[in-house]
Amino acid sequence: MASTSHKKENPIQWLVRYVKESRSEMLKVTWPSKQETIKYSIITIALSLAIAAFFGGLDWLLNKGLEWLVFFTA
Repeated sequence: MASTSHKKENPIQWLVRYVKESRSEMLKVTWPSKQETIKYSIITIALSLAIAAFFGGLDWLLNKGLEWLVFFTA
């Protein structure tokens, strides 16, 4: 393993280097178009609603089953 023994960097120099490197990396990012963003947002919302409905229905079904079990065993 390589040794990382270098002297401590000035916090201001570290911040400047960090911002420069971050800006450089952000310029490499391929951002989605407006249409892609809208499409993926709609898909995310629809899937979230579908999963919520599924688990809500499952909860209701299990609750009814438990009520039935308690009613007939009491």
